[in-house]
Amino acid sequence: KNYKDVQDFEFTIQDERLFMLQTRSGKRTGYAAVVIATDLVKEGLITPGEAVLLVDPESLSQLLAPGFDPKEWAKIPTATKGLPASPGAASGHVVFTADAAVQWSDRSQPVILVRRETVPDDIHGMWVAQGVLTATGGMTSHAAVVGRQMGKPSVVGAGELRIDEHAKTLRIKDQTVNEGDFVSFDGLSGEVKIARVPTQPSEILQVLAGKLKPKDSPIYERFNTLLMWSDKFRRMGVRANADLPDQAELAYAFGARGIGLCRTEHMFFGEGRIPIVQQMILADNEADRRAALARLLPLQRDDFYGVFKAMKGEPVTIRTIDPPLHEFLPRREELMVEIAKLELTNGSAATIADRKKLLDRVEQLHEFNPMLGHRGVRLGITYPEITEMQTRAIMQAACQLNKEGLKIVPEIMIPLVGLVKELRDQKTIVNRVAQEVMAEMGVKIKYLVGTMIEVPRGAMTADQIATEAEFFSFGTNDLTQMTFGFSRDDIGKFLRSYQDKKILDKDPFATIDVEGVGAVVRIGVEKGRQARPGLKVGICGEHGGDPASVHFFESVKLDYVSASPYRIPVARLAAAQAAMSVKVGD
Repeated sequence: KNYKDVQDFEFTIQDERLFMLQTRSGKRTGYAAVVIATDLVKEGLITPGEAVLLVDPESLSQLLAPGFDPKEWAKIPTATKGLPASPGAASGHVVFTADAAVQWSDRSQPVILVRRETVPDDIHGMWVAQGVLTATGGMTSHAAVVGRQMGKPSVVGAGELRIDEHAKTLRIKDQTVNEGDFVSFDGLSGEVKIARVPTQPSEILQVLAGKLKPKDSPIYERFNTLLMWSDKFRRMGVRANADLPDQAELAYAFGARGIGLCRTEHMFFGEGRIPIVQQMILADNEADRRAALARLLPLQRDDFYGVFKAMKGEPVTIRTIDPPLHEFLPRREELMVEIAKLELTNGSAATIADRKKLLDRVEQLHEFNPMLGHRGVRLGITYPEITEMQTRAIMQAACQLNKEGLKIVPEIMIPLVGLVKELRDQKTIVNRVAQEVMAEMGVKIKYLVGTMIEVPRGAMTADQIATEAEFFSFGTNDLTQMTFGFSRDDIGKFLRSYQDKKILDKDPFATIDVEGVGAVVRIGVEKGRQARPGLKVGICGEHGGDPASVHFFESVKLDYVSASPYRIPVARLAAAQAAMSVKVGD
C-alpha cells in the first residue's frame, strides 16, 4: 500500500527478533508485470494511470513470442551469440537457402533458415521458417526488419558463424553443423545452441488467430486491459509498418489505427510476380516496360484494396517503389555460376542466351553503393511510368472502396526526397493520374501526397519541401545511415567494439541518436511546420517501436509513430508513458 508496487524485502532474525534491512521494487518478467499492474488496480491500490507506468514496454514482447522452458534451455551450452533482432524462441533443422526451407517445410519439418545475410528474394523461405539466423547484419538489416514485421524470431550478426552454402555446412568455432541438424536460438538474448529444444506458443497470438477464446486466456484479458488504459493517456497515434493485407489485419488486431508505411516493392515478391517485375526491368524500351507494368497493375491494385479494407478506413500511407532495381534480379555471382554450369553440361542454347541477357542487365544495374544510388524518387524520375502505374493502382483501389461505402483517404509517399524539385516532379505525375482515375471511375475522393524525410538535406530544406508535401514521415533507418555514415547492414562488424569502448552506448539503428539524428529530425519538424502550419508528421523507421525513441518523438510533437505489427503493443504503452513524461525501463 505504501510503495504501490510489489516489493522485494531483505530481512534477518537475530535473538528471535525480526529486523527489516531494506526493500526495493521486485524484479519481474513481462508476464508478471502485466499481472501485477492489473491486480493492483483491481485491488484499488493504484489507478490505471499508475498501472501504465509500472510496466516496461519492452517486456510486452515476451508475451507475444514463443518461448523455451527455462530449465531445459539452461541445460544446454551456448555455442555463440548474435544480436537479438526479433524476440522469440526458434528450434528446427538447419537449411541454407530459402528454397530448401520451403522443401523441408512442405514435409512438415520445422526449419531454421541460416544465411550470411538475407535479401528480399529470401522472403518465401523466411515465411515458412521457425526463425532466421544470419552471420552479418545489424538491428535494421533485412533479416531483422522483416523478422520483426513477420513476428519471426531472428538473431543477426552472429559473426562466429562460418557458412558454406555449397557444402551445406555451418561451423561455429570447432563444431560443424550439417544441413538437417538441429539448432535453437533465443531472439530475446541472441543465444544460439546446437540442440533441439521444444518451444511453447504465445497465448495472446492464439487468441488473435482465433484459436483460443479471450475468456479462456486470463493473460490476454489483462494484456488487453493494460493497453486500453494506455490508449487513454497517449497523445501520439500508433500506426503499423505493413505491406500485405494479412499483416494489416494483424496490426489492426494489435491496436494499430492506420498504416504508416506500406512498402509497395514487397508486393512484387508475391507468387508469380518476380518474372513480371524482371520483364519490366529487362525491357529495352518504354513500350515493353509499360506492357509489363500493365500486368502488375491489377496485382498491386488488389493488394492495396486488401490493405485499405483491413484498416477499416484508418489512414494508410503507401510508399512508391524504393529499392534499386537490381534487388529484383538474381545475384551477379549466382548467374555467372549458373551460366558456367549450363555451358559445361551442354545446356539449352536458348536458356544460356536468356541467362546471358539477364547477366548483361544485372551488370548494367550494378552499383558500387546502391543504397545511395538509383533508388526511391530517382527511379520515379527516370522511369515515370512506374510512378504512374503505382498511383493508378492506389487510386483505383481507394475509389472502389469509397464506392462500396468505406471512406478511404490514401496517403501517397515519395521516398528519398532531398530536393523540392524532385517531389514536385513526382507530385505532378501523381495528381495527373489521380484525376484520370477519379474521372474514369466517376467518384471524387480526397488523397494526400507527401514525402519520406530520410536524406539529411531533405530535413535541412524541409521548409521548401513542405510547400509541396502535405505530410512528412521520417524514415529514420536511412536517416541514421546517412547522418552517421554507417552502413546499417555492416555496423554489426564494429558495433560491439564501439560499445565496449563506450564510444556508443546503444545501437543507433535501434535507439535514436538524440544529439545527432534527433537534431536533424527536430530541424525537419520545425522547418516543415513553419512553412505549412498543421503539417502532419510521423516516423516509420524501426525506431517507431523502440520505447526510448518514442519518448524523443513525443518531445518533438510528432503526430504518430509507426512500427512493425509485433511492436504495436510496445509502441502503444511507450507512447502513453511518453505523454505522461515518465520513462520506464532502460
